[in-house]
Amino acid sequence: MKLTILGGGGFRVPLVYGALLGDHAEGRVTHVTLHDLDEGRLSAIARVLTDQAEGVPDAPAVTATTDLDEALRGADFVFSAIRVGGLEGRAADERIALAEGVLGQETVGAGGIAYGLRTVPVADRIARRIAELAPDAWVINFTNPAGLVTEAMSRVLGDRVIGICDSPVGLGRRVARVLGANPDEAWIDYVGLNHLGWLRGLRVGGRDLLPRLLADEEALGSFEEGRLFGPEWLRSLGAIPNEYLHYYYFNREAVHAYRTAERTRGAYLRDQQGVFYEEMAKPDTPALAAWHRTLADREATYMAANREAAGMGDRDEEDLESGGYEKVALALMRAIARDERTTLILNVRNGSTLSVLDADAVIEVPCLVDANGPHPVSVAPLPYHAVGLVTAVKAVEREVLAAVESGSRATAVKAFALHPLVDSVAVARRLVEGYTAEHPGLAWLRSRDGRARTDG
Repeated sequence: MKLTILGGGGFRVPLVYGALLGDHAEGRVTHVTLHDLDEGRLSAIARVLTDQAEGVPDAPAVTATTDLDEALRGADFVFSAIRVGGLEGRAADERIALAEGVLGQETVGAGGIAYGLRTVPVADRIARRIAELAPDAWVINFTNPAGLVTEAMSRVLGDRVIGICDSPVGLGRRVARVLGANPDEAWIDYVGLNHLGWLRGLRVGGRDLLPRLLADEEALGSFEEGRLFGPEWLRSLGAIPNEYLHYYYFNREAVHAYRTAERTRGAYLRDQQGVFYEEMAKPDTPALAAWHRTLADREATYMAANREAAGMGDRDEEDLESGGYEKVALALMRAIARDERTTLILNVRNGSTLSVLDADAVIEVPCLVDANGPHPVSVAPLPYHAVGLVTAVKAVEREVLAAVESGSRATAVKAFALHPLVDSVAVARRLVEGYTAEHPGLAWLRSRDGRARTDG
């Protein structure tokens, strides 16, 4: 079975390959093709994968190419983890937004919109090449903003594109651990959009254990989300929010922390990974050791500004483990390729799952997965406060898609202006000015006449 990884020179690719190395069952992935536009990054990550495979007799073969069509031909699964504009683009997204006093995070607020505007056209072109060259392949999307990009690709690929994220899985594991439950045996009631969801229950043996956690002040403040949001606010919600909701519930504090930080997250990762790839350009650098060292620092500093705003300090050791998006991807591939039925929280088309959204809207919910793909599970209706956020952000996503399709600058302004974390149409207009001046990939927005895009 062949897996193609788009963004194959990306720093987190060894996580995916490491998960594959532990899979020895029949029908496993036997060949991995890395695709990236940057030959230097491709070479660096290929070296890390070679070190990982040492001593593993049935390790998947690895090839690398900068030719998209070559990478896609014959693929059974396509894993998309591209970053249009690179980390330099992410750093610019943050800087331009913060200059206007609004959030510039890569998936939330102005930064997420800017990232989406330049990523969706590329994701659409990739989806069309997949439909042409590998029509039977399943696409697993990790490219951010994951929900928006998955929805864009689904307009071409239908239900054969599935978005994944490690945030809900990590949240579920932390809550289960505090409750003394096995996360693999728990049913996690989680619903929302990507980076905008709530854990509303954790059931073991048919019994919901979340009320017990909400009633226990000490336990509620003992894990990452409890310290980030505070026990009182979690009890008020009656749920545990995804960590990214800190940007909404404590927006002023988050913006202040980002504006006063020495570097934004994007600038930090740009500099950190720049050092890693420079090291890897030296042929005598121990590839796997350099990668592990960089990864450990990356995980320890995750959402550092938000933790500072909440007065949390450094991350606890038990919170350093991510949700393991590579494990989610492997479980998803196994379920489809081998009909190993499982339940995963995924980004999929809504159908009739959430009545407040239309059938084509991509949402993030538990899904039963089998050889025919994911099937979203029925969930209880959202409370009104969550409906407001979910529908507002979905409306913004739709305006982003409409702006890309039409090439309309006015529609792009509308996308920024309608976001709950952008509080002014005037600010939205200045954001469009700033982003189009900064990003070559947004040159199509420089015209004010709204003519259709012609870049294919």
